[in-house]
Amino acid sequence: MPDGSDALLARTLSSIHEIDAAAWNALANPEGAPFNPFVAHEFLAALEESKSVAPETGWAPMHLALEERGEIIAAAPLYAKGHSQGEYVFDHHWADAYERAGGRYYPKLICAAPFTPVPGPRLLAGANAAKLNLAAGLRQITEQMGASSAHVNFISKEDQEALALAGFLPRIGEQYHWFNHGYASFDDFLSQLSSRKRKAIRRERRGAMSEGLTIRRLMGAEITEKYWDAFWRFYQDTGARKWGHPYLTRGFFNLIAERMPERLLFIVAERGGEPIAGALNFIGGDALYGRYWGCAEDIPFLHFEICYYQAIEFAIDQGLARVEAGAQGEHKIARGYEPVPTYSAHWITDDSFRDAIDRYLQAERDQTGEGIEALKRFTPFRKTN
Repeated sequence: MPDGSDALLARTLSSIHEIDAAAWNALANPEGAPFNPFVAHEFLAALEESKSVAPETGWAPMHLALEERGEIIAAAPLYAKGHSQGEYVFDHHWADAYERAGGRYYPKLICAAPFTPVPGPRLLAGANAAKLNLAAGLRQITEQMGASSAHVNFISKEDQEALALAGFLPRIGEQYHWFNHGYASFDDFLSQLSSRKRKAIRRERRGAMSEGLTIRRLMGAEITEKYWDAFWRFYQDTGARKWGHPYLTRGFFNLIAERMPERLLFIVAERGGEPIAGALNFIGGDALYGRYWGCAEDIPFLHFEICYYQAIEFAIDQGLARVEAGAQGEHKIARGYEPVPTYSAHWITDDSFRDAIDRYLQAERDQTGEGIEALKRFTPFRKTN
């Protein structure tokens, strides 16, 4: 192992099922830490069992496990990738430059929650020393298999230091999150906005409901087969328009409905009892994560109502600290969502290419940081001196 200890063994595993679920979950969501559903064994297993994640889809599982005297003390969700789709940290231009220079960019390694641009733990370990060993082990495996690079996406702050010490290059992105500053109600939240923005949101909410729609929030067993069928239609339509084909199979949603029902919230709009639009959310320990939206009818402002305003109301009702509504979307700022940095870390095996990427990322970090600070000036909250 990287620290030279004979007692430590690093292994790569071709399936999440090669690791005991309880042992994995104890590392991924330790007691006392906010629950993150996207690193839970149940979520990752559903991806594999449904064939959403598989070598055939360009996501070959090779999870990293660190063992000490036969006991797993650290792990990381790891995949060999044959493309750069479904990651939300974009490196397509890196791949193009690498291959134009005569290299072979794919396969590469990625440590992430597949298809999920949600920050959270990636180096699953309780002790900093184990995180350091995971980071160094990831770099070592990358070089041993002859891969061009390894990427750890949407990392938590706790993982950044270990990856930096292992030589990974830091990268900054941006998202838009809504933060619950102790609001008692949606109107309490609105009271903190400027008058013009407050009126605009109320106008949008009235517009979304002007056609006599009913909005329902369904959790767990309340999401019956009727609603899963409707959601699947919405998801297929959205996926076909955005990516060419949906990343996830119907089997994936069947499995999470069975194994993680308490973590699911489906916000649906109905007309005459028939679903016409909806968004599937995951409920974390301290956050609501908006993930998949779709509709059968294009109704003005309905997307904002279901994906943003209903999510805010739910977070306030449940005492959640924030809403993370997915990647991209500066339009979220006007709806009370604030720009925040996200982080990833990257190991490039080729020295000269790594130097070039390092220079690029230094400039990108400066530009992204300045952009986030500039966007903060446009939040709808009342300005105080």
